Amino acid sequence: MCGICGFVGPGGRARLGPMVGSLAHRGPDDEGFWVGDNVALGTRRLAIIDLGTGQQPIANEDGTIVVAFNGEIYNHVELRTLLEAAGHRFRTDHSDTEVIVHGYEQWGEDVLHKLNGMFAIALWDGPRRRLLLARDRMGIKPLYYARVPGGLAFGSEPKALLMHPDVSRAPDLPALHHYFTLKNIPAPHSAFQAIRQLRAGELLTFASGPPSIRRWWRIAFHESPGITEEEASCEIRSLLEDSVRLQMRSDVPVGAYLSGGVDSSSVVALMSRLGARNVKTFTLVYDDGFAHKDADRAYARRVFERYQTEHIEHFVRYEDVPRHLDAILGAFDEPFSGVTSTYFITQEIARHVKVALSGDGADELFASYLPHRLAQPLAAAASDPLLLEEPVGAEAARVLSPFENERTQLRTILARGDEAARRMGQYLADEDAKRALYTPAMRAAVAATSTEDMVRSLYGACGSRDPLNRSLFVDCESLLADQVLPFVDRLSMAHSVEVRPPFLDHRLVEYAATLPGAMKIRRGRVKSILKDAVADLLPDGVVDRPKEGFVMPINEWLLAKLKGFVLDTLSPPNLARHGLLDPAALAALLARYYAGDRSLASRIWNLVCFQMWWQRYY
Repeated sequence: MCGICGFVGPGGRARLGPMVGSLAHRGPDDEGFWVGDNVALGTRRLAIIDLGTGQQPIANEDGTIVVAFNGEIYNHVELRTLLEAAGHRFRTDHSDTEVIVHGYEQWGEDVLHKLNGMFAIALWDGPRRRLLLARDRMGIKPLYYARVPGGLAFGSEPKALLMHPDVSRAPDLPALHHYFTLKNIPAPHSAFQAIRQLRAGELLTFASGPPSIRRWWRIAFHESPGITEEEASCEIRSLLEDSVRLQMRSDVPVGAYLSGGVDSSSVVALMSRLGARNVKTFTLVYDDGFAHKDADRAYARRVFERYQTEHIEHFVRYEDVPRHLDAILGAFDEPFSGVTSTYFITQEIARHVKVALSGDGADELFASYLPHRLAQPLAAAASDPLLLEEPVGAEAARVLSPFENERTQLRTILARGDEAARRMGQYLADEDAKRALYTPAMRAAVAATSTEDMVRSLYGACGSRDPLNRSLFVDCESLLADQVLPFVDRLSMAHSVEVRPPFLDHRLVEYAATLPGAMKIRRGRVKSILKDAVADLLPDGVVDRPKEGFVMPINEWLLAKLKGFVLDTLSPPNLARHGLLDPAALAALLARYYAGDRSLASRIWNLVCFQMWWQRYY
């Protein structure tokens, strides 16, 4: 696990040094530099595998192929065996990075398909005078790039690129328009005009002229007929178990996040069953008396008591949020108003272990969010409007479950239009709601930019007709890759902790994409087939408890304890710093919120995070 950066172009070590230094939090154990003819690669290392000889960047025997790598290749043992049998000679003891070097010599760009892992790879091919940048299938590890005079620069985070003197920090206002709907900046955009990011599963090749970018892997939902629920349950269990086995490979102790929900609890259970001893598990707790958060603590207790883990609880209080918000936004370099609890719990994890397994990705593969729950009922009602009429018959109750008694809500969503328009109604703000807060200058800068059109293009790229799987495709392409995985990566690496998500093993991902939506949500039961697969691993009550996860009670805090902080941050003098948001319109929104419209809480938090980001960077 590392931070990587570098460039093709002039500057050498003098220009590379500050870029590498900006990523020290991603790799406090070591730094590495490789400078060639008009090219430079740098790394910061968090030593996990091959502590003694795994330094980076790593080259082949004659120094013509050089790799800087961020992530972990879980099947490096098996790949090394294959490559040694093919005649390759390794200089490290068991570095997973060196597998990429020799794998490229053996298979070329197809080496990417051989890798089971999470990765962002920078590879310099000396004989061809070209730079390859590759991001893993699901986008677990980040990779940004920018054109610079005479070449191209790259880095694990925007901050590394902003250290390059030829990269501008001018904001990308159309990209920020997407933020006010999605809570994040979607790839390939960034918050900065000059900086782009690779999408999940993309490969960039740069020699001269414009870079070439292609999608080397993309999730494809194609339901396989004839799979029984028993077969699916067994296969899911087998794939998840093997993923946990591989991801436990480490030369340092491995811990685990434990929210008390199905996903993280299943990972902890499998770690224990696979022979892990004295596993350290970690849960966030609060002293505000929130019933749903007290339940997290109680369910986590059932799991750690059953599997005898060494359990650590980390308290978070409302005053911790404003105290650390600047550092959180600094971890992203971009405005972000998604889940930030990882920052706080990883503070504690860093005191105990360098590596922790998590349950991330299960929701996006097996379905649990509101748009997932709505997908099948909305599709049924769109094809047969009589289902929404009175009285509710048995068939209507079955196909609309669990929304059979919320038909007014279904009618309202359907009235918005096609899938993309309906989905916009479930995001933070649609096009009209965003523009209502903009100043004329921001409206002019955004022009015809449309988040709804971007979402519509995602639906158009999905090959499945299954309404739930179409919703999951959109989330795997956007929410998971652009929000969930970035907050896990940035907020854990801010404390130099590597997080591994067993649910995102590409074998399990590809198998889940063959299952019909009816197996994933059955009569309102979310993640139904996954729950069947892991039920025997978990204590009573955990399987069908309401979903919560590592989500802090921000909405409750904004309404009362953080009200002064919110009003100060979004005051007219602060808004005048950029002139993008209309003070009167924002004041009216705040008045509605504090008069009792709690549905606005997430928008208020979104605006607070934007303002804090702007003040930090501009």
